[in-house]
Amino acid sequence: MNRLFGASAAKPKPSLTDAIASTDLRMDSIEVKVRKLDVELTKYRDQMRRMKDGPGKAAVQQRALRVLKQKKLYESQIGQLQQQTFNMEQASLTTDNLRNTMATVDAMKTANKELKKQYGKMDIDKIEQMQYEMEDLIEQANEVQESMSRSYGVPDEVDEADLEAELDALGDDLAEDEEGIPSYLREEGTELPDFVDEAPVLEKTEEQAEPRATEGVI
Repeated sequence: MNRLFGASAAKPKPSLTDAIASTDLRMDSIEVKVRKLDVELTKYRDQMRRMKDGPGKAAVQQRALRVLKQKKLYESQIGQLQQQTFNMEQASLTTDNLRNTMATVDAMKTANKELKKQYGKMDIDKIEQMQYEMEDLIEQANEVQESMSRSYGVPDEVDEADLEAELDALGDDLAEDEEGIPSYLREEGTELPDFVDEAPVLEKTEEQAEPRATEGVI
């Protein structure tokens, strides 16, 4: 028959997520039944309160006991399903953690291979030699800068005490030079004339004016 009609495709096995969802549906359906039984028990309880002792009350009591037993059975099933759900959720979490751990391990392996590949291209001896060469080049550059900034004709070492003594002696020489200047040149109150090209105009005295007046009289 399988050769004529072909074999049916194998159904995929349910996962933990599917099993948990199925169990939750079963618990929901049982809880609905428990709520219906609670309503029925409430009705029987009200009837028994209104009834007097007798065969009728005893019959209602028997039905109430039967419903109560059924409720206990459903509650027991709910408890079992809840435990199963808890176990499956715990197993699912463990599986997820293991899957994440395996992914992390694979990523670390890949990174390890890549690091080995990259560091395998590096030569530590060449890097050290390059560092030494850089140090030598920097040292040579510093020596060139020092040589280029050297001063010409200036003593390398100058004593500050000698400079101060020379400065004091220079002040004494300036004082002596000032004493050798004539007094009329050193007089502060002397004013220079304002004219440059024209001769100064002299005021006529009374003696020069008298002869001219006498000539006019004669």
